[in-house]
Amino acid sequence: MKKKDWYENWFNSAYYKILYRDRDELEAEQFVETLVDHLQPIPGSRMLDIACGEGRYARQLAGHGFDVTGIDIAYTGILKAQEYEHERLHFHVHDMRFPLYINYFDYAFNFFTSFGYFTSDRDHLMAAKSFAAGLKEDGLLVIDYLNAPYVLDNLVPHETVMRDGYAFDITRRVEGKHIVKDIRFADREGMPIHYAERVAAFTLSDFLAIFKKAGLSLSGTYGDYRLNNYDPAESERLIMMFKK
Repeated sequence: MKKKDWYENWFNSAYYKILYRDRDELEAEQFVETLVDHLQPIPGSRMLDIACGEGRYARQLAGHGFDVTGIDIAYTGILKAQEYEHERLHFHVHDMRFPLYINYFDYAFNFFTSFGYFTSDRDHLMAAKSFAAGLKEDGLLVIDYLNAPYVLDNLVPHETVMRDGYAFDITRRVEGKHIVKDIRFADREGMPIHYAERVAAFTLSDFLAIFKKAGLSLSGTYGDYRLNNYDPAESERLIMMFKK
C-alpha cells in the first residue's frame, strides 16, 4: 500500500482542526467580499475552490450566487463541507494534480497557501497544468500564498500553542527549498504525536516559471487580503492572479 503523504495524514487529522480553529468565517467572508468587488464576476459564474478544506471560502462565494465547486484530498474536510451543499454548491474528494472538469470554470481559487505541498517539481507542474485545464479560455486563477522572503526573514523557530488542553510544540526550519513546521504534542493518554508540514518556499519568479509552463500569464500581484500592492520585503502574503 502506498504511504500517504504528509498532507493527507495531517489534513485528515482531528488535531489539525483543533490547532487551526482560529481560521474563522469572518476572515473568509472579508477576503471573498474584496475579491468579488475587485473581479466583478458575472452572475452565475462557475468557480472552483482548490484545496477547499471544509469549504469556508466556497460557501462565501456561493452566497453571492455563483456556481461553486470545492475539491480537497482530505475526505474528513469534504464530509463536513458536504453538509452545506445545495444546487449551487458542490464538494468532491479530489487530488488537485488532476483536472475535475476541462475548460469548465470561469474562475479558480487556491486559498491560504494550499499549493507547494509536493516534494517534486513535476507534481507542482502537474497541479499548475490541472488548474489551467479546468479554466475556460480567458478564465482567471487566484492563488493566495505565503510571501516566502517575508516569512524567511521573520521565521519564528519555536513556539508553544495551547488549544483545547493540548500543548502544541511547534518548531520551524528551512530544509532545502521547503519551510518545515514540526508539530509535536501528546494525546489524552500521554502518547507523543508528531506531524510535519512541508511547504515550498516559492517566490514570485518561481510561480511565474511554473505557471508559464501551464499556459497561464500573470495579470496582477497583491500583498494582503485587502489587495494592496505587493512588496517582497514587507508583504505577509503573495496573492497572484493568472489569466488563461
